[in-house]
Amino acid sequence: ERQPRAAGADAGARRSPGGGMSASAATGVFALSLSAIPITYLVNAVAASGSPWAIVAVGLLVLLFVALAARFLVKRKPPKDPLFYVYAVFAFTSVVNLIIGLEQDGVIDGFMTHYLKEGEPYLNTAYGHVICYWDGSVHYLMYLLMVAAIAWEETYRTIGLYWLGSIMMSVIVFVLGNVVGKYGVRICPALLLSIPYVCLPIWAGYRIYNQPPANFSSTAKAIKEVQRKRLLRRPLDLFLATYFVFATGFCLFRGMIALDCPAELCRLYNQFHEPYLKDPAAYPKLQMLVYMFYSVPYYLMALYGLLVPGCSWMPDLTLIHAGGLAQAQFSHIGASLHARTPYSYRVPEDAKAWFLILNITFGILPQLLAYRCVQNPEFFLKPKPEEKAE
Repeated sequence: ERQPRAAGADAGARRSPGGGMSASAATGVFALSLSAIPITYLVNAVAASGSPWAIVAVGLLVLLFVALAARFLVKRKPPKDPLFYVYAVFAFTSVVNLIIGLEQDGVIDGFMTHYLKEGEPYLNTAYGHVICYWDGSVHYLMYLLMVAAIAWEETYRTIGLYWLGSIMMSVIVFVLGNVVGKYGVRICPALLLSIPYVCLPIWAGYRIYNQPPANFSSTAKAIKEVQRKRLLRRPLDLFLATYFVFATGFCLFRGMIALDCPAELCRLYNQFHEPYLKDPAAYPKLQMLVYMFYSVPYYLMALYGLLVPGCSWMPDLTLIHAGGLAQAQFSHIGASLHARTPYSYRVPEDAKAWFLILNITFGILPQLLAYRCVQNPEFFLKPKPEEKAE
């Protein structure tokens, strides 16, 4: 039988022998992230001066300060994984984004008012508001878990790949939307602060992918027995494969709407079900294009992976895609219903039930496949050469 790694390995549940970083380092990163609360007052005061370049300078200095502070926290026992500092800085910015979301909702006041006006006005859109909450909650939790895993010298490959998909999906749609949407005519220098979010996740993804995967001591006999079953004898895989066919069509359909397809069916769906797809902010249009050119090839590859045994790339690719879909659908659903979206682009009242069922299903089923691939990967494993010989 398959013997998975100890539960909680990706979250750093157990410390490896040999001594490493102290657990206080992870606690220090958490405390450092909370320093965003007073620091946002400083950034807001600079933004009030009305100098966009001063906002960029202060923002870069703050990020540098956080990185140096994280280095100071682990000066005695530096981490083996340099991504510790990346996650420390990103955890800080996640708290900043949470503050932005709370201020936009009127829960707090005076933290980022001027920054939102002069620095990054596109964060005032419905899409910008929703991704602030995603970054300030889901991403923040993942950063703390990955920092804890590094502190305890544990692998975090699974959660790292999921985060990679989520952050890259957010960056692609948000940064490009700021340029090609209605805010493209007034691009602010503060957009330069997005550069770390573009470059660092690529480097982090390379390092995360090269971490050793979780070990499953499945015997060659057990793997062969699972892989002998055809798709019709695997009900869950059959259900997911069938869903992928419909999901592919759904991605292509909404992609055509984003490309202004004149077909009557596209016009009716856009008018009566998802008028948000034509929001001039351009975020939904870009999201649909990403689905068309990113999710459609993935679904075709996933179909192949469910039909042909031994596709060892399937679990990793599925985790990345699941993270991206979770972020994308949370943002799309939230922005489609948000009060900051102009009324004419919001989901009509009589179409909300169908809209929610369709989009929640579209977001949840990739998570089910990711869970299936991580928990029961035997179909995708390749027997070791010595086991084959035996």
